[in-house]
Amino acid sequence: MSNESPSNREFYFNTSTGEVEEGPMSSWENRMGPYSTREEAQRALETAKKRTEAWDDADREWRGE
Repeated sequence: MSNESPSNREFYFNTSTGEVEEGPMSSWENRMGPYSTREEAQRALETAKKRTEAWDDADREWRGE
């Protein structure tokens, strides 16, 4: 039995397999996270895309485009 409480669990998105993993099971090269919930990890690519778009918009605004 694990000493980890459910609130201490971490979830990762494996970019190679497209699967959510509980705990750091795969190599860091194929892992996004940690996330607090399985659902957040499942949305990892969507979240990353939205953040990238926001950063790109901020860069364009900063450059005065």
